[in-house]
Amino acid sequence: MTGWTARVWADRDHYELVRARAEPATDPVAVPAFPGEPVEFEIALRGEEIRIGRRGVPDEDPSASVADDDEVPGIDLTGPPRDPGVSHLHAVLLAVGPDRWVVLDAGSTNGTSVNYAAERLEPGTAVPLGSGDSIHVGAWTTITVERR
Repeated sequence: MTGWTARVWADRDHYELVRARAEPATDPVAVPAFPGEPVEFEIALRGEEIRIGRRGVPDEDPSASVADDDEVPGIDLTGPPRDPGVSHLHAVLLAVGPDRWVVLDAGSTNGTSVNYAAERLEPGTAVPLGSGDSIHVGAWTTITVERR
């Protein structure tokens, strides 16, 4: 059986690109250090829409609890380690047809890019993905999609 998976990982190369492009005084993702013990996980892509983001823990109080009615994203980047550049709803993967996926930025604060591109995606614009493509969000998070 073939299907698509997403490998989520802390990507040192993406992190270094973000740091090189950042203006430390104005860019909130310029400050954090790369996680000492990064977590990697894989998720099967199922359904028609997969939201990428983090649960509703308020930025002002990281110790606050998550609301019971808050929707947990399909690819939950709440952490640990918590990537400070990931928005509550950062991006969305959409199934188009029986075996194709696209990604779109959901109006995130820090943007989304594909395959280490310097340009961020225009919010709401669908970008086709191929097996092996990488989606970059936040300060260090990369999501590599693969058809198996």
